[in-house]
Amino acid sequence: MKQYIINTPQLQSLQKRIGALFAWAICWVMWIYLLIPLVTLSSWILGDQKMINEMRWFGGYKSLLELMQIYFVTLLAMVALWLCWIGYRMLRRRAVLPSADKIVNDAELCAFYQVKADELQQCRNAAMITVYFDNHGHIIHLDPHINNSCQH
Repeated sequence: MKQYIINTPQLQSLQKRIGALFAWAICWVMWIYLLIPLVTLSSWILGDQKMINEMRWFGGYKSLLELMQIYFVTLLAMVALWLCWIGYRMLRRRAVLPSADKIVNDAELCAFYQVKADELQQCRNAAMITVYFDNHGHIIHLDPHINNSCQH
């Protein structure tokens, strides 16, 4: 599993924060874009006099049909982009997976996570492990909880 669970957003990089904010803004703009014509259409159908006069001013049913065509084409373009994005992510995941099968020895694992070899072995034998991190997300201490009934 390559997904990370971050309960402290201040540990996320600036690039990830900006990316998440950008995705959030794009999604809300798309929702608003999709909902405004529906609100307008509902007001017109329900008989709002101001909206009826406005629809007459802009061409009535002919204008509505033109707007519906634009609306439908835009919706299809958004779905096409979404499907392309899903396809790209699937292809990218397939390309990344073979490298995920790389075998790592204990020395490399200890060096990457900055833990001692004896701590690693104790954690492998433990039923539960408590991991302590510093403010930057680096492991500072491992506390293996060894179940005495399982040991030989």
